[in-house]
Amino acid sequence: MLRLKYTILIFIVIAAGLVSRKIHVIPLWIGDLLWALMVYLIVRVLLITSPIKNIAIISLLFSFGIEFSQLYQAPWISQIRQTLPGKLVLGQGFLWGDLVAYIGGVAIGVLLESGLQVMRPKQHK
Repeated sequence: MLRLKYTILIFIVIAAGLVSRKIHVIPLWIGDLLWALMVYLIVRVLLITSPIKNIAIISLLFSFGIEFSQLYQAPWISQIRQTLPGKLVLGQGFLWGDLVAYIGGVAIGVLLESGLQVMRPKQHK
């Protein structure tokens, strides 16, 4: 049941991220922040029982890895980045500011999840 809830959140975050790119008054970094939040949620779904700290570290390493991969500009990967899925997943160009947005997106995931854990009733064994 918990995986389902996180999966629903993933789709909500994806929709919000796509909408953020269409509304030109929303700063571009919001989309990057939402992208990192989506990564956090996907990692959470895959590693549902892992501690929040581990999910955050893995999410940041993945997000930073994708951003730094944008420094590599071979023709084959540049062609992939020109497609819509390539743009959405791999991005197009390295920006230091994106790293800050990724930290913010993962931090939101950590804060939301920490808040949800505090609100959950304790289960007795």
